[in-house]
Parts: sequence; C-alpha cells; structure tokens
Amino acid sequence: MNQGISWAEPWWVNGLIFIPAVVFLVFRRQKLQISRQQLLTAAIFGMAFGFVEASVVVYLRAASGLLPGYMGSLADIVRQAPANYQQLQTLTGVPRSLLTVELIREAATLIMLVTLAALSAAKFKERFAMFLWVFAFWDISYYMGLWSTIRWPGSLMATDVLFLIPVPWISQVWFPCLVSSLTISVVAMITRNPDSPGE
Repeated sequence: MNQGISWAEPWWVNGLIFIPAVVFLVFRRQKLQISRQQLLTAAIFGMAFGFVEASVVVYLRAASGLLPGYMGSLADIVRQAPANYQQLQTLTGVPRSLLTVELIREAATLIMLVTLAALSAAKFKERFAMFLWVFAFWDISYYMGLWSTIRWPGSLMATDVLFLIPVPWISQVWFPCLVSSLTISVVAMITRNPDSPGE
C-alpha cells in the first residue's frame, strides 16, 4: 500500500467506518446505562494502555533495528526517525520470532479490552459500548504516544499496519483516528447516567 491510497486493506476493514452509525441507530432509543465515572475510568485506562502499546511498538522497532537513532536519546530518534521510519517495515523487517510475539501481544490486548468491558457493566449492550469506548481511547492514545516519543506519524496520511490478526490490516492513520473519534462521540451521545434520573 502506498501513501496515495486513502482506504484500508483488506477491503473489509473499511466496514469499521459504519460501527459508530450502527451503534447509534441500535442504541439511540433505549440509552445505555453507564455512569460518567465508568466512562471516565475506562477512558483513563484506554489512554494509559494506548501509551503502553506505543512503548511496546517503539521497543519492538528498536530491537529489530528499524528505529534510527534509538541508541541515543529521544531527541536523536525524533531527528532521525520521521524521515526513515515506516510502519510497513513491520511486515518484512521484523524477525519472525518477534512477529509471533507481536501477534500474541495483539490478541492479549483485545482480551484485556474485552475483559475490562465485561467488568464494567452487567448487560451485553453496555459491555459492548464500553469495549468500543475504551478501544477508541486506546487507539487514539496509541498514536499520540508514538507521536510524543518518536514523532511518528508525521501526518494523518502516514500508512500504518493496524493489526496482524488474521491478516495485516493496512490503512492511513486518519482512518482509525476517525473511526475512534466518531465512536467516542456516539457512545457519549447515547449514554444516560444512571446516577442522575433527571437526565
């Protein structure tokens, strides 16, 4: 996938753009019963976890020799990485052993997000919404974490490998950021704080 392509590959990944609209249509009449405290706590978890994920990616790229300047300071990385760093190198430049670890890490990440959602609410619809909510904050925080440490992505048009399960998902950074932003907005709109009956 080159920088000029603006949609995700494989083609079915583009369907993620419909998730916020579907959630809105399904849950708008009977609002979700999630407290503001639950949303705030889950958002904080998602943001912290996103930075942890960004750190893991930085370590993986450094261990693979794909992160120029990593032997120096963060300033050295910032000076060298944006021009040379490409996420697509993950598919060919990371040793097979580390790719196996990366696949397991991705699966563990999804399990952690599902587990948090399961612990956050009693009903399926609230659990599903909490999963989407925390996933969205995790996703945006991941990119913010990468940018704050190695100044990647240099723009929302940078190409990224989103997931490797079951096959590599590739898109420009704007796509997951848009889906996550819309998801956060929709979940916030369709949630009624059960602690405030007058809402």
